[in-house]
Amino acid sequence: MVQKNQIKEIISNLIDGTELFIVDIIIRPGNGISVLVDSIKGVTIDEIATLSKSIDSILDRDAEDFELEVSSPGLSHPFKVSQQYYKNIGRDIEILSNNGQKYIGKLLSVNSDDFTVEIQNKIKPVGRKKPEMVTTQQQFKYDEVKSTKIVINF
Repeated sequence: MVQKNQIKEIISNLIDGTELFIVDIIIRPGNGISVLVDSIKGVTIDEIATLSKSIDSILDRDAEDFELEVSSPGLSHPFKVSQQYYKNIGRDIEILSNNGQKYIGKLLSVNSDDFTVEIQNKIKPVGRKKPEMVTTQQQFKYDEVKSTKIVINF
């Protein structure tokens, strides 16, 4: 069976010196290999095709048969690596915290330990009848977050 570490090493060597980064590698039963790559500027079909052909040429189909799928993560795919946060600064995201709370807001900043989101909430001020929209900034540590994904606005 093809090993995830083997695939990761091959891809890392192939994308070294490019803007591409690995988002996820999934090995399914029967040697189904799914590779998700991205870059800050996005990935072209030509980059995907070239990477797929390069991986295919390095792996030995005679030694072990496999199915290879190389793509970029879709908009609904949860973030897996910090580079995806950097790529999406300024966009609306949905965060599901480890305690089950859901937050929606604009991703403002990212660093190695956490990220900051601008969130709008309706809050009823003391002594008032109508709630008011209040904008706050909330910081999230990566290990406090179960999932993060882009909010698609139409």
